[in-house]
Amino acid sequence: MPRLPGQIDKAKSRAILDAAVVVLGEGGLSTPMDEIARRAGVSKQTIYNHFGSKADLIRAIVERRVEEIAAPLAAPGAHDHPAEALAGFGRVMIEMVLRPGGRSLLKTTVQAADDLPDLARAFYEAGPRTSRRRLAEFLRDETAAGRLSVPDPDEAAEFFAGMVLGSRQIAGLLGVPRELDAAGIDRLAQEAARRFLKAYAPD
Repeated sequence: MPRLPGQIDKAKSRAILDAAVVVLGEGGLSTPMDEIARRAGVSKQTIYNHFGSKADLIRAIVERRVEEIAAPLAAPGAHDHPAEALAGFGRVMIEMVLRPGGRSLLKTTVQAADDLPDLARAFYEAGPRTSRRRLAEFLRDETAAGRLSVPDPDEAAEFFAGMVLGSRQIAGLLGVPRELDAAGIDRLAQEAARRFLKAYAPD
C-alpha cells in the first residue's frame, strides 16, 4: 500500500523523538546529536531538518508528553465530568513520572541545568509549565461554568500536580523505587481528583 504524503516524515519524527528520549536519558543533554541519529536510524541532518536544534528537539519531546497528559482535559464531555477529566490528567502524570524514560530524562535535565540552562529552560517551559497552564485553563472554564469555584486557577493547578506527584518525583530523581501498579495509580488519581473537587466546590 503506498504511503500517504507526509507519512514518512511523521514516522521519522516519531523515531527521532523515541530515540532522543532514550539517548538523552542515558547520556545527558550534552550527548552528541550523532548518537541520537544513529539510534533513530537517520542522518544528523535529518534531525536538524525536522527539529532545528537540540533545544527544539527537547521541546518537541516534552510537548508530546504534555499532549498525552492533557488529553483527558480535552476529551469529549470532559467539562461535564470534571472528576473523570482530573483523574485522567493525574493518572497520566503519575505514569510519566514512574516510566524509566521519564525519570531518566528529567534527572539528566536537572543535572545539566547549570551547564546547559537554555536546554533546561526549554524542558521546563514546554513541559511542567505548559501542563500546569493547560490544567489552569480547564479550571478557569469550569469556574466560569459554575461547576467549580477556583479563585486562582494557576495556583490550584500547582496544588493538584503536587497532590498526584507527591514525593514520587523526588524519589525518582534520587533513584529510590516508589513503584505503583495500574490499580494503585488509578486509586491515587481518583482520590486526588475527589479531594480537589471537594476543596473547590462552589459555595
